[in-house]
Amino acid sequence: MKSLLVKLLANAAAIWITTLVVSGVNITGDSWGNKAGTVLIVAAIFGVINVLIKPLVKLFSLPLFILTLGLITFVINALMLWLTSWVSGKLDLSFHVDGFWPALLGALCVSIVSWALNLVFDRD
Repeated sequence: MKSLLVKLLANAAAIWITTLVVSGVNITGDSWGNKAGTVLIVAAIFGVINVLIKPLVKLFSLPLFILTLGLITFVINALMLWLTSWVSGKLDLSFHVDGFWPALLGALCVSIVSWALNLVFDRD
């Protein structure tokens, strides 16, 4: 349970940093507290999408993994972030990704930041 909470908080921090660094990945809102709540909910949505949908997409794109030597992973991560933006829009959350290229840069940023934070904080 502790590891799940650490990963959720690391993803939330990674998404928040991504909204600051990558133009085209935005969280709008009035107050900081509203944005913090939105980031936590978006991180939970992103985690659920990565657990449920990403393995299926990887399975069906296995020939592309072999053909591109794994570089298709960046595109799949971008699509998962873009899907998170779509789901957030359906839930009236103020998280939005403007297109594929911001999604690609945002997914790269989220991956690097969450990896680093999980490396630092996920200790038993």
